[in-house]
Amino acid sequence: METNILYEDNHLLVAVKPPEVPVQADSSGADDFLSILKAYIKDKYNKPGNVYLGLVHRLDRNAGGVMVFAKTSKAASRLSDQIRRRVTAKTYLAVVHGCPESRRERLVNYLLKDRARNRVSVVEPGTPGAREAVLNYTVLDSREGLSLIRVELETGRPHQIRVQMAEMGTPLYGDVKYRGFGERNMNDLALWSWRMEVEHPVKKERVAFTAPPPDTYPWNLFNISLSEIL
Repeated sequence: METNILYEDNHLLVAVKPPEVPVQADSSGADDFLSILKAYIKDKYNKPGNVYLGLVHRLDRNAGGVMVFAKTSKAASRLSDQIRRRVTAKTYLAVVHGCPESRRERLVNYLLKDRARNRVSVVEPGTPGAREAVLNYTVLDSREGLSLIRVELETGRPHQIRVQMAEMGTPLYGDVKYRGFGERNMNDLALWSWRMEVEHPVKKERVAFTAPPPDTYPWNLFNISLSEIL
């Protein structure tokens, strides 16, 4: 698999994860992104033995886009701390069915994960095990019954964007698990990690990385809109 590397130094590796590639090895046995990147480093630098690469955040298997990895344990610790303190900033693009009533809104829900079914539900505040989920979305364009939205996460919960948008009645295109309409499978999930901003773990300066979504349906419905923000 060709690796799309956006940035690399002695401390960070930033790459674009393709959709349908799991971040870590799972029961499917499919090639996973972490192993692919470790192989890239091992080959590029002719490293003997095991290669260290720290996974500090996740991305749904069916989603694609920017991911930041740590090349040292110190960088991993510092990046993980940033994520805990919400110092990092993650921005996603998504295509949803319909159009939200409000063009811009802050959504706050409480989510509960059923680990046995790998499914997340919106529940009442105070439900045991529930965690607060907060995001801000902006509608960028609407065409042919679909809308392109930009999402800034304040929290990073499993399946958060998918569940919160579905709860609002505008599920993501291709999201069969959370009320998608008409798509045959989840290969079409229109969720893309567009931009991630972190503090460099050593240089202590803010750095941001972006990558455009693929030029395929339904993203290519919104090429004009995408060109204005990318």
